[in-house]
Amino acid sequence: MKADPAAQLKLLDVQALDARADLLRHQLDSLPELEEIAALQATRTELVDQARDARIVVDDLTVEQKKVDADVEQVKARRKRDQDRIDQGLISNPKDIERMQHEMVSLERRITSLEDDELEIMASVEDAQRTLDSLAAQQSATDERLAVLLASRDEKGVDIEAELARLVDQRATEVEGLPEDLLALYDKLRSNRRGVGAAELRQRRCTGCQLTIDPAELEKIRKSPEDLVVRCEECSRILVRSPESGL
Repeated sequence: MKADPAAQLKLLDVQALDARADLLRHQLDSLPELEEIAALQATRTELVDQARDARIVVDDLTVEQKKVDADVEQVKARRKRDQDRIDQGLISNPKDIERMQHEMVSLERRITSLEDDELEIMASVEDAQRTLDSLAAQQSATDERLAVLLASRDEKGVDIEAELARLVDQRATEVEGLPEDLLALYDKLRSNRRGVGAAELRQRRCTGCQLTIDPAELEKIRKSPEDLVVRCEECSRILVRSPESGL
């Protein structure tokens, strides 16, 4: 491949812009807030799931408590009704009175049992509600911390993204007029060579792989036409000759 020496030198300017842009993208992807944000988002998801389950427990226990409350009131109402009938003398048959008195004893035992169940359920509701409140508090604290971290991330990201946008625009200007085949080769090598597609031959050394060029290869490059696109034997990157090459 051949390309004007000026175009090859310009490729180094493009490479410098690409390297700076890659660094900025890396900074965006490695902001110190990101790791904690990811951890907190995972924690928040767990808290939301736990809070949902806790709410179900609270709701189920509340329904159960209302049912027991209703049962207690129903049995108490029946006891009062029977006691009122006895007190008002509406029952005159001794056997009926005795039967009702036995029933009243049974009702008292039933009320006591239901009230014990009622107290136990109330305690369970309180425990479940405390768990739900604790989860809500943890979620609130997590949301507050996330808000702080997201704001910090965005504040830092604005400056980096602005600089990155400027570099992208500058690159678009720099690549204007470059031979398409040269730019295509450069882009392909850049993707395969850890972001470096073109390197300067400086003081007989490839600045891409940092290896000194073999004397025989150096002599071959020295004798090559200036418009020939040279490749480093070691790393295959485009090797751009300059006044600092030491040829």
